[in-house]
Amino acid sequence: MATRLSQPKLLLDARVYLSGPMDFVASRADEKKHGWRNRVGEVLRHFGVTVFDPWMKPDIRGLHEFGREDEGTTEERDKWTFEMGPAGAAARAACADAFWPMLHVDLRMVDTSDFIVSYCPTNIYSVGTPHEIILCRQQHKPVLFVSPYVDFPALDDLEAHLKQRHDDRGLALLETLKAEVPIKGNPTGAPSLWYLPLVGGEHFFDGFGFADYRRSFDWPDTPLDAHEAQHPPRKPLLPFLASLNERLPEKWDRARRKFVPNDDWLFWELSRSEKQAPARRRR
Repeated sequence: MATRLSQPKLLLDARVYLSGPMDFVASRADEKKHGWRNRVGEVLRHFGVTVFDPWMKPDIRGLHEFGREDEGTTEERDKWTFEMGPAGAAARAACADAFWPMLHVDLRMVDTSDFIVSYCPTNIYSVGTPHEIILCRQQHKPVLFVSPYVDFPALDDLEAHLKQRHDDRGLALLETLKAEVPIKGNPTGAPSLWYLPLVGGEHFFDGFGFADYRRSFDWPDTPLDAHEAQHPPRKPLLPFLASLNERLPEKWDRARRKFVPNDDWLFWELSRSEKQAPARRRR
């Protein structure tokens, strides 16, 4: 049965940035076309939210295409070198200059957001995402942090296959590979401990909860659905967003041992006339 969403209320006219790995994902093309941002963005837009998606950056007045990135953006890294001297310094400077517009625009979108949603699986290396989270928290804005369960079914199947064939050499190589990569599951979905005091305990989620909303938005089946079917989230993000549209969440006060108002949640109440009326020039 599809979950019905209410009309825009508290979230109307809010601005939200969608933060998460883009560089070292398995496929940048698949991530851009079928990734979690598309679905979460669609839910947020239903509530009247302006969504900042780094795959689909907004146009910038006077700077057309500035900061845009696509599947081929990381090819610039092929020019990187550790060569000493002027040639090496010039090559590294060119790499930095090429990526500066993306970094600048993404952080500006964080600056202008009311809160961000961050997807942080523990098996994907990411640098921009922690930067965005830290910047957001330095500004005392909420971070909704999704830390999914991480497992490797194909790895388990391969290990079972090698054991069935009594392939000791293959099993030894597999163990070496697991240590070198390293390949580490996260069966509880627990985030890095550094994030706990940074983000705050009430803003962590172990998945999105797509299943209850798929019919409402006619989403096609993707690996995200198979993963959440295998590991049903106990605290999914999407129902939280739906409740956030109705009322502001509280935070846990350790000293008083109770929930109290959370003043990180600040949504401006701006009238339409204040936002739209142009200033009149004096003659």
